[in-house]
Amino acid sequence: MTTTERKALPGRADVPREQTWDIEALFATPEAWDAEADALPAAIDALAAHAGKLGDSPEALAGYLREADEVELRLTRLFSYAGMGSSVDGRDAVAAARRDRASGIGARYGSVTAFADPELLALDEGRVREWLTRPNLKDDRIRLERLWRDRAHVRSAEVEELLGAVQAPFASERGIHPALANMDLRFGTAGGEPVTQGNVDRLTSDPDREVRREAWENYADAHLAVRHSQAAMYATNVRQNVFLARARHYPDAITATLAPNRIPPEVVTTLLDTYRAHTPTWHRYWNVRRAWLKLPELREYDVKAALVPPREVSYAQAVEWICEGMAPLGPEYIQDMRQGLTTERWVDYAENDGKRQGAYSNGGGRVKPYIFMTWNGTVGSYSTLAHEIGHSMHSLLSQREHPYQLPRYTLFHAEVASNFNQAMVRSHLLRQARESGDTDFEVALIEEALANFHRYFFIMPTLAAFELEAYRRIEAGGTLSAPDLIDLTADLLKQGYGDGVTMDRERSGILWAQFSTHLYANFYAYQYATGISAAHQLLAQFDVDPDAARERYLAFLKSGGSLDPIEALKEAGVDMLSPEPVKATFRTLAGYVDRLEELLADRT
Repeated sequence: MTTTERKALPGRADVPREQTWDIEALFATPEAWDAEADALPAAIDALAAHAGKLGDSPEALAGYLREADEVELRLTRLFSYAGMGSSVDGRDAVAAARRDRASGIGARYGSVTAFADPELLALDEGRVREWLTRPNLKDDRIRLERLWRDRAHVRSAEVEELLGAVQAPFASERGIHPALANMDLRFGTAGGEPVTQGNVDRLTSDPDREVRREAWENYADAHLAVRHSQAAMYATNVRQNVFLARARHYPDAITATLAPNRIPPEVVTTLLDTYRAHTPTWHRYWNVRRAWLKLPELREYDVKAALVPPREVSYAQAVEWICEGMAPLGPEYIQDMRQGLTTERWVDYAENDGKRQGAYSNGGGRVKPYIFMTWNGTVGSYSTLAHEIGHSMHSLLSQREHPYQLPRYTLFHAEVASNFNQAMVRSHLLRQARESGDTDFEVALIEEALANFHRYFFIMPTLAAFELEAYRRIEAGGTLSAPDLIDLTADLLKQGYGDGVTMDRERSGILWAQFSTHLYANFYAYQYATGISAAHQLLAQFDVDPDAARERYLAFLKSGGSLDPIEALKEAGVDMLSPEPVKATFRTLAGYVDRLEELLADRT
């Protein structure tokens, strides 16, 4: 079916149930969610009765922690349901209102429980450590030790209450941006089809270059039309995070974000230095891509165009590929994963009008993990599914292993698991393609790999560099106007494009406004690049000793957040304090480009 023949997207109510997630496992009906939202504030307020009593006895401390954990878990489920409803239909005002209401309840929880950390830090540490040997508190040891190590950044109860109370108003611009992008912006058409958040990736990959150009330009132009309001929102977010960092006595915002997980800022700066040193690999790829496509020049709307005729991939086929590819992790892993992808309905993959762009995995409040994506029937869709099911299996295995009071894994942990799944399945499929002589499929798989690297090893380091500079400007007393942000983004993109891509500078430079999920979660984007690097190092271990590699990797997943991410990866055999994992992953990228050149030479 050509682009112009595609039918209008169905409304959310009209998509097949089997293509949607089992959101009813969280709350059977919207009314049940409303009832919980009504009940939670009283449960939150009841936590205030524990103030001043945490040091009375180990039973008093355990009583507060269990009660607070239960309320927090209920709040997590409330947030999950609200966010999921808004994701599948960004134009649903009722769903948006639920998300905002959940945010307000979350701020109330932060404000009411603000007394706890200062009060705990005022207790005699030696006495509390003795309490932690008791059965009812032994699983709280890790989080209390982390609280003690961050003592210098915990403020008085009064200040902590204020910092908790500002979370809801400080979240306002993070709510405004998705409302703008998913509900109010209109992106025109491409090839006669309306461009939406859910289909823009497919349209910018269309075989018809004119369709790609229309989709890319119209999508960028819609964001450019509101560039000043977008810049004001982002600048507000940066200033808020700088304020919070200073309020907690951190030297800067990046340290405030990374220090609680013991990640040195040098991990980010080393990544960016290594990326800049290896941009010639990207320059070479753009030239190979241009030659494959037989174009006089490569434009940004050509970077996703298929090099070989697209291969239709059904959801069922993708599930089989993923289960076959992940077989080295053992039958139990595969059984859990297959059930989640099929009968247990973890995945919402329907394409419907109003569905937001992108993909994510949600831990589901220990009910079941959930995956959000839009299936477009391509090799890229299979890759996205492989990535997100990596997150979901990480959640499943770590939750089974640990009670709720143990810390959850961090985003740094998370992006390793997702990228590992993609790398392992891709390796399996590439072997099959080469053994069978199916060069078109091999090219399609290499292209999927390069598309993945483009997002995680090109776009995300670019956004990380953008973010680091934006924070430095605000911390130095500067400003962030729309022209400043567009110029900064365009300059950073030029480093990666070199002479291989002809840029449309203003449309290129609005890229930052198209990644609100990543940039509003401060210092998040860099973790994709570190994640893909660690994942490939872990996969390489399977070539040396598969059994030992499997045990180390599963231990990493099951450890959840019980170990800081750098420590957890070190135990798994990867040193992320060294630039070597990033350098090695660039060598993998270069290998894909080499093979693509070989296959191109065979065809000419």
